[in-house]
Amino acid sequence: MNKEERHDLRDSLRETRRGLTDDQQVSAAESLRSLVAEQDFFHKATRIAFYNGVDGEIDPKPLMEQALSEGKACFLPTLTEDNPDLVSFAPFDSDTPLSANRWGIGEPPHEDATVSPTDFDVVFVPLVGFDAHCFRLGMGKGFYDRTFSFKIFNRRSRPMLIGLAHECQLTDSFPTASWDVRLDAVITSEKIYRPDTA
Repeated sequence: MNKEERHDLRDSLRETRRGLTDDQQVSAAESLRSLVAEQDFFHKATRIAFYNGVDGEIDPKPLMEQALSEGKACFLPTLTEDNPDLVSFAPFDSDTPLSANRWGIGEPPHEDATVSPTDFDVVFVPLVGFDAHCFRLGMGKGFYDRTFSFKIFNRRSRPMLIGLAHECQLTDSFPTASWDVRLDAVITSEKIYRPDTA
């Protein structure tokens, strides 16, 4: 698969998830919340990074609201001038104001403190597509791959990286590069995919 084919695959998958109705999106987000909330890793986690769903991504907000209600420390991604090639994370709760970044995605203020990527129990990762082996097709900017590159050499190191997706984002295996970070799991509203059981 060349660069152009990868680009076409991204476009096709984004179009598919954008084609979901509002009712389908709401139902998927609630089913996702219910499925994840039953998992041991979620019960045990005290520090969790989420993301703001855009462009048809499955919405992690119901899950984040549950985490906050259970007293878990929650964080959202932010891009900082200090580390423009990496994704940073800043604290978030129901009172945190969000400001749109250059892509129009809401970010919490990061002047106070950002958190090291190794300080989380779980990081929920957005994605465009994924395969059954839990390789992730992102937007092509590489922020998450660069930030969590240490997981390539030690897959069992913290945090757990869990992709959240609609079932329609599952695709056939695609070529990966040496810098692609494999996820510890991908969870849709219907199923949990783990790389060791593919």
